[in-house]
Amino acid sequence: MQACTGSSLMGSLQQPIWTEQSRFPSKGCGVIGFSLQVKLNLVKPCRSSYTEGSLVTGKPPSTVSVTKSGGNGNSFVDHGLSEADPEVRAIIDKEKGRQFRSLELIASENFTSRAVMEAVGSCLTNKYSEGLPGKRYYGGNEYIDELETLCQQRAIAAFHVDGKNWGVNVQPLSGSPANFEVYTAILNPHDRLMGLDLPHGGHLSHGFMTPKRRVSGTSIYFESMPYRLDESTGLVDYDMLEKTAILFRPKLIIAGASAYPRDFDYPRMRKIADAVGAFLMMDMAHISGLVAASVVADPFEYCDIVTTTTHKSLRGPRGGMIFFKKDPVLGVDLESAINNAVFPGLQGGPHNHTIGGLAVCLKHAQSPEFKAYQNKVVSNCGALASRLIELGYKLVSGGSDNHLVLVDLRPLGIDGARAEKILDLASITLNKNSVPGDKSALVPGGIRIGSPAMTTRGFTEKEFAAVADFIHEGVQITLEAKRLVSGSKLQDFMKFVASPDFSLMDKVSDLRRRVEALTTQFPIPGV
Repeated sequence: MQACTGSSLMGSLQQPIWTEQSRFPSKGCGVIGFSLQVKLNLVKPCRSSYTEGSLVTGKPPSTVSVTKSGGNGNSFVDHGLSEADPEVRAIIDKEKGRQFRSLELIASENFTSRAVMEAVGSCLTNKYSEGLPGKRYYGGNEYIDELETLCQQRAIAAFHVDGKNWGVNVQPLSGSPANFEVYTAILNPHDRLMGLDLPHGGHLSHGFMTPKRRVSGTSIYFESMPYRLDESTGLVDYDMLEKTAILFRPKLIIAGASAYPRDFDYPRMRKIADAVGAFLMMDMAHISGLVAASVVADPFEYCDIVTTTTHKSLRGPRGGMIFFKKDPVLGVDLESAINNAVFPGLQGGPHNHTIGGLAVCLKHAQSPEFKAYQNKVVSNCGALASRLIELGYKLVSGGSDNHLVLVDLRPLGIDGARAEKILDLASITLNKNSVPGDKSALVPGGIRIGSPAMTTRGFTEKEFAAVADFIHEGVQITLEAKRLVSGSKLQDFMKFVASPDFSLMDKVSDLRRRVEALTTQFPIPGV
């Protein structure tokens, strides 16, 4: 019988057979050095009869279900997912198949490792541990304390900072909660902050609002003023940021973005923050893996606070972290303020299974293989950008320094929403995105394309050049479809392409077949 592990219980795809003699390019990614022969036939997942010994030791159990009888005759049966909830099992199987077949190009997504998944799917999920290591509100936390302390130590090491000068909280549930916890720690209600405007590549949690609505919770509880790009260059307009900051007098200036393909000028932002007496925070959620590998500029040298998610370029579980200077900044003890904002301010018990997965991820982030992977993320994105430019596309800022490109489709007469739909039908997964000058976030003028996920699967510059060609083909189909639609509204287009009368479906299907012929040559780690 197949040995049962946490990952085998999760999977309905047959476990991969790794071979060294295969078409998978071992030079493509330091993280994955082998290739995969995937068998898509479903296998019956093993279920286990745990004894007390196997729960403690983690040794593979041997029988089909978990049954333990008490003295009162009651029994507890712990079925595997396939038997307990075949409906959810089926949905997971479908999603797994979609991920395997698709070109996953959403810049904020990645494929985490089997080791991370095992930690996230472990008994750590059972424990409540409000508070910090050594300061819990519950008993039985000696091993949770050990784990969280280890995670903190690895976070400090992974980002090459001195633990005497920097601390870290690893409990935030994700990036947006981490950001709001920082705001709660250092700002009073209606204090002022500045972040990159959403249509110019910023993030919702940095204070986005419209003339009619305060969209982000940040803009509801605080007063936000955006800074923007110079639309002629696609780069942050630091001169205008400085002029606006002098007039607006923010208490916090935020660096970081969700759709900005260039690095930030941290020395310039530090100078501006100092001139107006503001804290400087970097939200490195998108580029934290690149920062850890030292392939982009280091925000820690200039910022007071650095926040991040852990599941994007870092390739960890879905969580967040807040780094802070230990010495007081502008009279604020950041360590105490931020820790108290996380708990009890805005969160309850931490997700210990996520912290376990994060610790695993942060160990890997210190390896030579991880640095090689991050260098490949950047070079792959460069190859993608170069090929798109050759094909005549306009890229915001003219290229990329990091893991993403932002394509402006407006010169072609189409928008990102329509292109996203056609590409999705062809198993090319990316997202519509605002570009500078856009008026609508629902029908934006661009698409955002990222390289981390497919680099994890082993793509090289050669494959990313092919990706650009696939996207170009999808855009051409989109243009043709738009000409065939009778109405001008987005909903007219969506109804047309979803109808049985959609005359271009053969072209879409042919593109999808060729896309999937490429993607299914490359493995997905963890599943």
